[in-house]
Amino acid sequence: MKRIFIIAALFILPVAIIFAQENVDAEKEAIKKVIQSAYVDGLQNNGDLELIAEGFHPGFQLIGISRGEGMWSLPIYNWVEDVKIGKKEGKYPRKEEEKVTVKFPMIDITGTAAIVKLEFYVGKKLTYIDYISLYKFGEDWKLVNKIFFKIPEEEKKSE
Repeated sequence: MKRIFIIAALFILPVAIIFAQENVDAEKEAIKKVIQSAYVDGLQNNGDLELIAEGFHPGFQLIGISRGEGMWSLPIYNWVEDVKIGKKEGKYPRKEEEKVTVKFPMIDITGTAAIVKLEFYVGKKLTYIDYISLYKFGEDWKLVNKIFFKIPEEEKKSE
């Protein structure tokens, strides 16, 4: 009986691991998709308010620190107002040489929470390192928070 259990475990365990990894990979792809759609295409490149609303939670906060080390926050609804003004001023869509692209060096998921480290490029220049937090609501991942580091001008590297 013990031998049957061991043999069964040897067959079942690898299958379970494969299914678990496929699920993690699928969740990572869903996270990449919402960031690309809502943040990169919607908020940064095209000013697409519908895409922004689909991917950002209404309670989203952009948090930063100023030179004097004071912390500030910008709710998504204020950021959206800036996008609306930018659209009226003709800033969207961005010119090709100013388009934002991102790379995903790290995605970490635990249950319905995730954190993503992004390399944020404007044109070909690495301009920011972003850390975006997401929660999964039902079947959909939503951006809920972002902090960032602005690459100093002298350190900006081309892609």
